[in-house]
Amino acid sequence: MSYVPAEENPATEVPDAEIPSLLLHLIPESADSITELFDQPAQTAVTSRDAVVQLYELLTECFTTPVLMPQLTSDSPDAQLLRRCWDFVDRIVAHSSMHVRGAVYFEVLETAWPYMRDRTRTRTLKMLDTYDVRVTGINRR
Repeated sequence: MSYVPAEENPATEVPDAEIPSLLLHLIPESADSITELFDQPAQTAVTSRDAVVQLYELLTECFTTPVLMPQLTSDSPDAQLLRRCWDFVDRIVAHSSMHVRGAVYFEVLETAWPYMRDRTRTRTLKMLDTYDVRVTGINRR
């Protein structure tokens, strides 16, 4: 799988089974957390059925907590890493599977919302509007 920004191929839905691999591919910074969560090398773990079944845990323990949140709370975030993070979210937020959408909403967007800067919140809302899946219940401080 080669990296193609979501805006260059937005219509292609990532199959459920490929979401963990996509995470590792776009966010290699998640590798150590994936290895720890699944107690096997990250490259092997992301191709296992467990990674898809445990998508909520994967997103929380390998993406949101160790990668995204430190960037959102940093005084000097890595803009390129944040761009890759939001590209990952953009690719899966409007997934046809409720399991995937729920994981993104509850483990990524709801957690990150209070820490997003106004510009990022606006971009996130626009992204959700393009899919007609505006998240309800997120505290809009």
